[in-house]
Amino acid sequence: MIAYRTALALCLAVAPMVAFAMVGGASPADPAIGRHVVLLVGSRGNSCSGVAIARDLVLTAAHCVPAGADYKLVIFDAAHQPQLNDITTVTRHPQFDLKMLLAHRATADLALLKLAVALPPAFAAAPLAHPDRVLAVGDEFIVAGYGVTVRGDGRTGGTARAATLAATGQPGTLQLRLFDPATKGERPGLGACTADSGAPAFETDQRHAVIGVVSWTTGQQLSDGCGGLTGVTPLARYRTWIVDTAAKMGAALAPPPYPPPQAGEGK
Repeated sequence: MIAYRTALALCLAVAPMVAFAMVGGASPADPAIGRHVVLLVGSRGNSCSGVAIARDLVLTAAHCVPAGADYKLVIFDAAHQPQLNDITTVTRHPQFDLKMLLAHRATADLALLKLAVALPPAFAAAPLAHPDRVLAVGDEFIVAGYGVTVRGDGRTGGTARAATLAATGQPGTLQLRLFDPATKGERPGLGACTADSGAPAFETDQRHAVIGVVSWTTGQQLSDGCGGLTGVTPLARYRTWIVDTAAKMGAALAPPPYPPPQAGEGK
């Protein structure tokens, strides 16, 4: 228990290298978005974000939950005091390759976490985006995650924050690169950072379907850090694995929104 409390303290108080979050002045997430987003901590001191896709199932990034550690879900009560909830099963995608991820190359950076008990009523399961969704440069998505907003300043943590980012490069089913449309990655802007790993990228319409999860970030002009590019692992290519694994875990996913948004509709 001490290890988990330390991880939570690092996320919310003092760790400049473990738990950054949405940078660039991101606002607290709208409740319609925030109700889908969760905070995870590990016994080795790491912290990440995730998204509820069933009442007792969370989707996150595989690199957030490496083997050899245990993980807890953090629930904040009415007084914003953290409560640690058990995770019974962690299933990483079998094709995940950490070396590929560290090189900012596409890999199956996805994991499913089965919760010991269902999420409180304040949370809601988000649907997966339609598998036929076509991505295009300029499409906008809402990325939401937990953690601090100023590097090294724990007073800014513990709140789900969200930013609307735009697709750049060559978006497809292997990888999706996002940036702040106001800064285009050339100077510091809105974007995910370390504790936003596993954070969901949502469609911008009212259905808030999950298009992918955050895997990596860069600073401005492709430097190390945050506030430049936000790299997302799209779900479409791995949808069958998600659905089949969820069924084996006894979780019922929400049906996909229909019809799917077309390329350019998210602008």
